[in-house]
Amino acid sequence: MDLLQVAQVVIAIAVGTSILLQARGTGLSSTFGGESTAYRSRRGLERTLFRLTIVLISLIGARQTNVG
Repeated sequence: MDLLQVAQVVIAIAVGTSILLQARGTGLSSTFGGESTAYRSRRGLERTLFRLTIVLISLIGARQTNVG
């Protein structure tokens, strides 16, 4: 495996982890024990994790277009 393939595997694992941390409708606060039933916008760590997920998926997409 070359370095780019290893990087793609690492990025894929990071995407999976970040998606699993974003349980729909619960947010990170309830993941770690808090409860929230009211709708609210993403703030702090949740917003950062959401943006990180988008960046990681973009990296995988860019890598896939360069493989061809």
